[in-house]
Amino acid sequence: MSRLQIMDTTIRDGQQSLWATRMQIGEMLPILPKMDRVGYWAIEAWGGATFDSCLRFLDENPWERLRAIKANTPNTPLAMLSRGQNLVGYKHYSKDIVNHFISAAHRNGIEVFRVFDALNDIRNVVDNAEAIKECGAHFEGAISYTISPVHTLDSFLDYGQQLKDLGADSIAIKDMAGMLTPYRTERMVKAFNAEIGLPVHIHCHYVGGMAPANIIKAAEAGAAIADTAHAPLAFGNSHPAVEMIAAAFQESRYDTGLDLDLLFEISEYWEEVRKRGHYKRGVSSLTHMKVFSHQVPGGMMSNLVSQLEVQKAGDRLPEVMAEIPRVRAEVGYPPLVTPLSQIVGTQAVFNVLTGKRWSVVSKEMKDYICGYYGKAPGPMNKDIVAKVSAGAQCLDPDVAPGSLVTTTYDEVAEEIGDLAHSEEDVLMYALFPNEARTYLSKHRTSEKVEFMLEQESSATKEDDYVDINQIRELVRVAEESGVGEIVVEEEGVRIAVRMPGSVAAPVAAAQAQAPVATAAPAPVAAADNSAADAKSRPATWQAVTAPMVGTFYAAPAPGEPPFVQVGDEVAANETLCIVEAMKLMNEITAEEMGTVREVCVEDATPVEFGTVLFYIEPHEKVPTVSETM
Repeated sequence: MSRLQIMDTTIRDGQQSLWATRMQIGEMLPILPKMDRVGYWAIEAWGGATFDSCLRFLDENPWERLRAIKANTPNTPLAMLSRGQNLVGYKHYSKDIVNHFISAAHRNGIEVFRVFDALNDIRNVVDNAEAIKECGAHFEGAISYTISPVHTLDSFLDYGQQLKDLGADSIAIKDMAGMLTPYRTERMVKAFNAEIGLPVHIHCHYVGGMAPANIIKAAEAGAAIADTAHAPLAFGNSHPAVEMIAAAFQESRYDTGLDLDLLFEISEYWEEVRKRGHYKRGVSSLTHMKVFSHQVPGGMMSNLVSQLEVQKAGDRLPEVMAEIPRVRAEVGYPPLVTPLSQIVGTQAVFNVLTGKRWSVVSKEMKDYICGYYGKAPGPMNKDIVAKVSAGAQCLDPDVAPGSLVTTTYDEVAEEIGDLAHSEEDVLMYALFPNEARTYLSKHRTSEKVEFMLEQESSATKEDDYVDINQIRELVRVAEESGVGEIVVEEEGVRIAVRMPGSVAAPVAAAQAQAPVATAAPAPVAAADNSAADAKSRPATWQAVTAPMVGTFYAAPAPGEPPFVQVGDEVAANETLCIVEAMKLMNEITAEEMGTVREVCVEDATPVEFGTVLFYIEPHEKVPTVSETM
């Protein structure tokens, strides 16, 4: 059958590429029944960055989102994107966690699993493949397409055969950066059809404008499926518009058979959503066109812009874009797709903002260089490897990184305890511990506070007046600010509500003569946090400052001892702390040997660019023989 089938990416990759993954479930639900009538091969509805964005930014449960989408699209298969051993996270998870996650995703509505590995390392796909085949879902193996001296048609075909050997039902050519060109697409699809023999699915971001022509040549070469998005969430960093592709194939043997009137009706809805949210359209600028040079994917581009804006350095984007290919070559030409796109892109940002290349290196970059993400496609710069991996234990190339992760589902369930009410809750915590705990605590707290308020209300006298809605609003504010207890007195009635799990001291009755909400002020680390007493410090002490906006962490992980304390002697390049920024844990190191004289920031405190983190007294330099002569 020659007809080209279409997978819609509007509510996953479309919004991730253009709207920073901020689409809420309420914006999706009204139009889903009409999208269900279109006749798509599948709707990509989940996975990628949508899972953690629900928790980080939208206060939504990603599992509830999936169930709601499926309830409104009963006739269309739902697809998700899995990052292989990383699932929907940014690190490797154990085989046990992978098995539970894939099974739960399928049970909640996912029928098509597109699985890729950022390095095209087949070892990072095996556990996903086995779990998908076990639950009877469609396993689509994806090839992370890129251009480099080590990425060739033969290397892609070899990886495609490995995916087929794992039981892949279809093969996706994942062109996340929009670097494919029409005739290269034609050659790849023909070769895959001839040598692999599985249905070929073309996934090509618009970026530099080649994607529509790529899809036409792919269809002519025998591709079975193509990805598109509705026009208001198409173009630019996203995919070609479905309306464009459907119209292009009319009166051809590749005719999609989709109803253009229905497609435009759906797009009218999305256009209104776009306007209400003040979202920009997808457009291709000169910077986008340069993708054939800088090779930066659309999603990575928008992340870079956001990162630089947070760092108040938006004007330095051209420098970062020029730095990315240089960093990529130095670390073995990894395809720029999550999580390697973040790791490489953030390193380029650090190199530009600090002015000293490789002076700040994220833990994730160090782990990648040491082999914990998988095998690099090409050779790395030996000097960079030596500098970054100094003192670290690198992984034997013959050891699969995922095999080192042994945390079981049962261990995670025990750790989260009663906060988790379901397997899905436990999996949320397994993938994103901090975000999941915050989300679950907040929503469990809301449930308990509602019950407590009802008890308080029923216990008051009938002639006493208490504005329960006002108290609920105060509770909401208290939850968001971290307040331990609120006390309200009105018309002689005193209500005291302590947040469940709070360790705040009781509020004294003398302080509760009026509505009260108290909390210890959170420390604010400003760039001039030490200006007032600067004169009291010896001039020889050197300040170590935050090279970026982020969050200061004194220890490698919660509950572990800090990297350094006052009085510790440190060596040059020794880790002093971590500043979490841009979703990465970035190690801040000492520039020279010395003694830590002051730690200026409390653990888990937000810091600005230039915030003083430590004062270190350098050791006196011992003169060499030549210097004394």
